[in-house]
Amino acid sequence: MSARAFVDTNVFVYLFDADAPDKKAVAGRLLREEAGRLVLSTQVLKEFYVTVTRKLAKPLPEDEALNATRALGELPVVQVDAETIYAAISLSQRHRLSFWDALVIRAAVTGGCEVLLSEDLQHGQEVDGVRVENPFL
Repeated sequence: MSARAFVDTNVFVYLFDADAPDKKAVAGRLLREEAGRLVLSTQVLKEFYVTVTRKLAKPLPEDEALNATRALGELPVVQVDAETIYAAISLSQRHRLSFWDALVIRAAVTGGCEVLLSEDLQHGQEVDGVRVENPFL
């Protein structure tokens, strides 16, 4: 893989999910080996923090979650602004996607990504020039 890749929240959450060791290993390898091409958004940072502190079976302590969020914030981060939100609404309507999935896709487009790494969308699906790849398949 050499194209820029946008990473959805679920991939980063697996870095801290003790109940999914195989996915944790894949997510760790992606971050170690592909960090130079990975992109995320402010939406992903927010969702990540909430998920690892409130939704995991073994949540992270808040200070550890803050440190992990800051570490992820060292990657290129697309700012979700009003224009990105409007474009996501339009994309959601055109392709019958959830607003949140459309917002991730629009952030990927804004970040110049050809690939979206996520398990939440259909593997191989292409939307607005962004191809969905499930790294856990």
